[in-house]
Amino acid sequence: MAWLRSLAVIVALIGALLLLASGVGVRLGLWTYGTGFALLRYAGYTGVAAGVLALVALFLPQGRARWIAALLAALGVGAATAYLPYSVQQHARSAPRINDITTDTERPPQFTKHLPYGGPQVAEQQRRAYPDIQPVVLAAGPAVAFARALAAAQAMGWEIVDAQPKEGRIEATATTFWFGFKDDVVVRITPLSAGSRIDVRSKSRVGRGDTGTNAQRVRAYLKRLN
Repeated sequence: MAWLRSLAVIVALIGALLLLASGVGVRLGLWTYGTGFALLRYAGYTGVAAGVLALVALFLPQGRARWIAALLAALGVGAATAYLPYSVQQHARSAPRINDITTDTERPPQFTKHLPYGGPQVAEQQRRAYPDIQPVVLAAGPAVAFARALAAAQAMGWEIVDAQPKEGRIEATATTFWFGFKDDVVVRITPLSAGSRIDVRSKSRVGRGDTGTNAQRVRAYLKRLN
């Protein structure tokens, strides 16, 4: 049954190539993100098929010793290839279909290029899904708070587009890891009677939903501030 073992290895390689192509193709502008997601889905199916074929082949005794390393590799590659699409799908199912997250849903920080906020419906969905996303209050003046906010934004790896200390506003561009999507981020520093309040807003440029990406980004940023 050497053909079955060969098939398991070949299918695992095809799945890995589909997975790699899904992200690289979008980043290089070879196809749209819709095609990228489709390739990601097909990679998941192929990974499952590779894993099943490898498991079956491992239970075939004849000639197994010569193939065991390749089959175990095919099983591992298949599992890894299937996991990423599954993880993305689970995040998409659990996250609300919104792509604009902010610590202030009543008065969201505004971008200079004016990206409109979705209003009460989006705010309510966010409050239900991410009740933990709240502003950060620092016991420091606006200048110190601005410096900390800017340092945290730089530590996140964002591209700083604009930083206005007098206005208490920082704008940046964040790039997602896999598909290279460009998302817009704005940080607002508001003076208080005893300290400063920092609000942040992260909005995707494409799609209606974000599979929870903006919420994860805002949480990571707030964690750096605290």
